[in-house]
Amino acid sequence: MTTVTAGAHIFRLVDDLLATADIRLNGHRPHDIQVRNPQFFDKVLGRWSLGLGESYMDGDWDCDALDQCIERLLAADLDDRIQGLARVRAAISIIRARFMNLQSRRRAFQVAERHYDIDNDLFQHMLDRRMIYSCAYWERAVTLEQAQVDKLDLICQKLDLSPGDHLLDIGCGWGGLAAHAARHYGARVTGLTVSREQQSYASATCEGLPVEIRLQDYRELNESFDKIVSVGMFEHVGEKNYPAYFQSVHQALKPEGLFLLHTIGSRTTTSSTDPWIDKYIFPNGKIPSAVEITQSVEPNWVIEDWQNFGRDYDRTLMAWHRNIVSALPTLSRRYDARFLRMWSYYLLSCAGYFRSLKGQLWQIVLSKPERPQGYRSLRFRQVRATPLAIFLSAHKPRQQARSLADFFAPGDNRQAKNYKNQT
Repeated sequence: MTTVTAGAHIFRLVDDLLATADIRLNGHRPHDIQVRNPQFFDKVLGRWSLGLGESYMDGDWDCDALDQCIERLLAADLDDRIQGLARVRAAISIIRARFMNLQSRRRAFQVAERHYDIDNDLFQHMLDRRMIYSCAYWERAVTLEQAQVDKLDLICQKLDLSPGDHLLDIGCGWGGLAAHAARHYGARVTGLTVSREQQSYASATCEGLPVEIRLQDYRELNESFDKIVSVGMFEHVGEKNYPAYFQSVHQALKPEGLFLLHTIGSRTTTSSTDPWIDKYIFPNGKIPSAVEITQSVEPNWVIEDWQNFGRDYDRTLMAWHRNIVSALPTLSRRYDARFLRMWSYYLLSCAGYFRSLKGQLWQIVLSKPERPQGYRSLRFRQVRATPLAIFLSAHKPRQQARSLADFFAPGDNRQAKNYKNQT
């Protein structure tokens, strides 16, 4: 254990605050915080959540089970106990979100530039071979690869996707869902993304399939589609744009069509996002609540189905983190220690967020009131029997980077060691 000099009063203040979440400073349990630098106290007391994340990036503290630590912090609702400058900063972020449209068309491409346009090799090491960057479905799967395939099938079957359907994929990522829907369900797919890196990669992934990948904002649509899907994109829309978003989808969907929204959801309605996530991971993001979604879909939509499998995101994030830790020898040659600590903090803190049940994962199926036929949803992956699958099987999937799945503990000391060696 490292001894760090700090004022006794300050140490007790922070230690007592953390104790309400069953966390101790320099304790002996995996989820306890080990302080390496006294600057930890100034950063946490001055900037709270932002300071906690930044001080971890700077190597001021470590934790063998960071995901468990964050889970406890969130479950204890420590935000209600923050004082002083940290509370003022929190209030400013709420005012900023309330009076500014952080997801305007002008800002829409910022998240792509800051997050999704990071070199693809980082995501290739982290994700499954199809590059699916959203919550997997672990109902029956035992591997990340299978869990993501099951999620893709679940989406396609909830949409009742059939050969010849024209599917719009809003926020298509690296094209994994688009390729799957075209190859196995015979759909014609139009994918939208605001990331140039993703557009280039997805176009190559879907080469030879009836798929078009566009660099386009959803507000620029002027076509109609049989089915529409949006996976992991709604978190970037923002509450000021919810009405326009659902109106754009409504106008683009044929009367008999279906729309599936796959989104992270918040257990409670909030006016701002976590300041660390906003600054370093997803700028201008906003996690919607159930109330915000239901108010936005009235009266133009029928909610046909609403499924929550938020606990599966915890498992997905831990699988991604294991892949990153396994690839550290390679990644450390391209990314510095502060970036890798940032990425580890992102994955593990988000796992704690879903484990605390503050975060949910929703799949919502919507239809127009004039849709003539009824709808019955499903929960389990079914056996595919698509006539066009045999024909489309001639288009072989593009080979992706191999999966790295060897397990290392979340608190692997190599992260701290790498940081010390480069400072």
